[in-house]
Amino acid sequence: MEEESPRSYYRHNRLKQLRAFCHAAQERSISRAAKRLGLSQPSVSLQIQALERELGITLFERRGPRIRLTPDGETLYELAGPLVEDIDGLPERFAAHHSRQQLGRLDIAAGESSSLYVLPELLRAFMARHPKVHVRLHNLTGQDLVTAVRQDQVDIAIGSSLDLPDDVVYKATYTYNLKLITPRDHMLADQDEITLNDLGAGELILPPRHLTTWRLVNLVFQQHDIPCKVRLEVGGWEIMKRYVELGFGIGIASSICLTGEERLAIRDLPDVFPRRTYGVMLRRGRFLSPQARRFLELMAPEVFSEGNEWEGGVPDARESVLVPAR
Repeated sequence: MEEESPRSYYRHNRLKQLRAFCHAAQERSISRAAKRLGLSQPSVSLQIQALERELGITLFERRGPRIRLTPDGETLYELAGPLVEDIDGLPERFAAHHSRQQLGRLDIAAGESSSLYVLPELLRAFMARHPKVHVRLHNLTGQDLVTAVRQDQVDIAIGSSLDLPDDVVYKATYTYNLKLITPRDHMLADQDEITLNDLGAGELILPPRHLTTWRLVNLVFQQHDIPCKVRLEVGGWEIMKRYVELGFGIGIASSICLTGEERLAIRDLPDVFPRRTYGVMLRRGRFLSPQARRFLELMAPEVFSEGNEWEGGVPDARESVLVPAR
């Protein structure tokens, strides 16, 4: 490959030429301009000479060490000075703009489980670190959660899902086991082995049918060809726990909502029941705001750190689990 000549090199570095010219015009000295730019005096002179040759004009009157703008030089400085100043000031302006973004808003969509059990400590830590960011938590479930993500109504969504459209990416970050909860005096509370037939006998209390837990439980019974009778559908884990305590039946609940302080018996389920995951959803290809980026880095630094490749969206790895099951 033919080596580029010095003349060609300077001709193709217009910004360097204009910067050298403007600094020389301000300093009225090639040597002082070179010192200001951290370059050698011959380098600055070559850049200015290349600019003069390309434009076909003379920019300076030279009288020994002193230089003075020609009329053409004054015209070019009037045009180029603001441009060079804007470019040189770009990093500072970008930093200031980025700082203003840190004062913005973070919109998170989440269902009841995520809002009650996943997000409180995360939001406490995030809001302590970024007290000027206005956080809005949108309580959405099911298809409304997915729609909010697809239509960019929120920055991110936190939830659990069995299936999603192709334009929504899901990154699992927490996993929890499903547990059987019964009144303490229920016969299953002390039974050695619990079977699917025991669970499907007609006492089940479950969340509504459009939520993931109901679909998971129903799928297990279907796969094993065992009829399942649901006695009561309730709108959330806390309601379920309360009605089980009151003796309305038995429940299948995610361990995410169980503290051990409930007046309930908590039992393991048969191994055929899958674990529940909770994680991040966002529209595929969406570029995250600085606020959303900082929140995700706090939520799961092993996945969403600066060094990982997730620019423009979260990597699609639904099997990833960062928090052990419990």
